[in-house]
Amino acid sequence: MLAQRSLKTLTRAVGVGLHSGQRVELTLRPAPVDTGIVFRRVDLPVPVEIPVTATSVCDTRLASTLSPGGDPGAPKVNTVEHLMSACCGLGIDNLIIDITAEEVPILDGSSASFVYLLQSAGVQGQAAAKRFLRVKKPVEVREGQGAGLKWARLEPHHGYKLAFEIDFDHPAVDATGQRVEFDFARGDYGRDIARARTFGFTKDVDMMRARGLSLGGSMDNAIVVADRRVLNADGLRYDDEFVKHKILDAIGDLYIAGKPLLAAYSAYKSGHALNNKLLRALLDDPEAWEIASFEREADAPRGFAPAVGFGR
Repeated sequence: MLAQRSLKTLTRAVGVGLHSGQRVELTLRPAPVDTGIVFRRVDLPVPVEIPVTATSVCDTRLASTLSPGGDPGAPKVNTVEHLMSACCGLGIDNLIIDITAEEVPILDGSSASFVYLLQSAGVQGQAAAKRFLRVKKPVEVREGQGAGLKWARLEPHHGYKLAFEIDFDHPAVDATGQRVEFDFARGDYGRDIARARTFGFTKDVDMMRARGLSLGGSMDNAIVVADRRVLNADGLRYDDEFVKHKILDAIGDLYIAGKPLLAAYSAYKSGHALNNKLLRALLDDPEAWEIASFEREADAPRGFAPAVGFGR
């Protein structure tokens, strides 16, 4: 049986929120089968649980934000996509995440630190079959026209692969790779994707900080891009780090579905909002998906057993 996975033991991290600048503590705890991934705001007088589902997304401006039932007036947890991406990369199905503030810490701006945390706690199989969300027919969402067009698509595929293309019309970004494909069956998430950092442009910094955003951002946790060049002294971690970070985000955004996908995802200039819109379009069509599991590991697509995308 291809089994569900959780942690062997708990692990903790402390950091700051990218947008809030607030100090925040995370405690990642093992969870029973079929729990899914659940955030708990333990800083509140009465702790609030926020299960991770597509309909829990209440805001997608600059990051994916969750609240119970997607209620914009309820307690929230912001910037969940990097941690969710790491959970997908390691195939973790069940996890309780205690958090002491409204925003997941940015750590180094990628998902690599979360991968390290999860691996340090140990990942173990559980006594229940892993359940996938299998895409049965193409689903696509589009926005804009001409130069403003962006789109995202899911298609049937026995496995999980992603393709992403960016177009920022910026010299420093244009000088790097603009399109990347990643297939869990052939690639190594930890090596190929997890180290790609979030990025921002100096021209936007003052405007964002005036709106109370990016208060915790620095060159320690983001790629900072000036008019024509990257300002970070150590440069880029990948030649195509910008578009790889968009793949990293997409993996996290799509894992908010609550189950790993069996699908081919492709996108052009997509972001958190369009990724969530795509998930909701998929789930709103009962003929477009089904729940699948594999009684024999040999029948599962490559890349899911026994260790998703690591150590090969």
